[in-house]
Amino acid sequence: MTTMLTSPTTTSAAAFTRRLLYLDATVEVARICEWMRTTVALTLKRKGVVLGLSGGIDSSVVAALAVKAFGPSRVFGIMMPEKDSSDDSAALAELLAESLGIETVLENITPMLDGAGCYRRRDEAIKSVIPEFTPEWKSKLVLPPLLAGARFNLSSVVVESPTGERTQARLTLAAYQTIVAATNFKQRCRKMMEYYHADRLKYAVGGTPNRLEYDQGFFVKQGDGAADIKPIAHLYKTQVYQLAEHLGVPQLICSRPPTTDTFSLPQSQEEFFYSVPYDKLDCCLFGLNNGYSTEEVAAEIGLTAEQVQFVYNDIVSKRRATDYLHRPPELIEEVLP
Repeated sequence: MTTMLTSPTTTSAAAFTRRLLYLDATVEVARICEWMRTTVALTLKRKGVVLGLSGGIDSSVVAALAVKAFGPSRVFGIMMPEKDSSDDSAALAELLAESLGIETVLENITPMLDGAGCYRRRDEAIKSVIPEFTPEWKSKLVLPPLLAGARFNLSSVVVESPTGERTQARLTLAAYQTIVAATNFKQRCRKMMEYYHADRLKYAVGGTPNRLEYDQGFFVKQGDGAADIKPIAHLYKTQVYQLAEHLGVPQLICSRPPTTDTFSLPQSQEEFFYSVPYDKLDCCLFGLNNGYSTEEVAAEIGLTAEQVQFVYNDIVSKRRATDYLHRPPELIEEVLP
């Protein structure tokens, strides 16, 4: 639970920094676990929790919370690599599962993605802007850094040839949308696998978005955005790291920079979607949500007021652009009482 400040005008700069995202981890873990037990057992009528394990901080914290809430025998982890996945992800997911003592299964989703044309459709879109690109090359999408003064979030593709030569090109709208649509198969295939095991075990599916991802729409609709419970969606990324330390998540996971693990080239969440380091974005999001001026936030996180305004504007813009992702199916009239 976030410690809320009383007023921007009556709070000192030092207190702002110290208390901005403070979390009483013991109290918050107890609160989340009680909510999980009540929601899964009484509301959803399920016996435990299934979730995908990526080796990242968010899924690791949700898994640790589930174990604390239900015990290791009622938490089931699924590792779902594909041919573009980092080897580190699988190793860290295994490390987490061993530390928690939970049962896991390995489901390689490459054949599913091949069958859906995921790689072929993506590669054709890349080739439309870089003709020499072939499936043997590696790739990723990048955004310009917002804090460097980039006024528009226009994506480019970076490709690397088998000999290590890199090329970067600005994407057309059609190419960008096709690449995103194709790679979204990955999250949707994983979620399909999670619900298979959830149905088999009569478990609930645990979602792993933190507050930044949930607020800013950094998820795939009916992919990683689909879940029965989302235990950390109210927590800023900084707070997720606080809980990870409290819960004893392995240090190798806690020290790993947040990644998308979606493209064949290493890619941070910052360069793919946020354009701002998560710790500074956390503070800007909190500041915007709680009425702090750009000058107040800037003074505390080492940015200029103009840079913070860029971030504020980008937060609002992403909320508008991704509103569709949060919406349930539209009905002409209410059906259920």
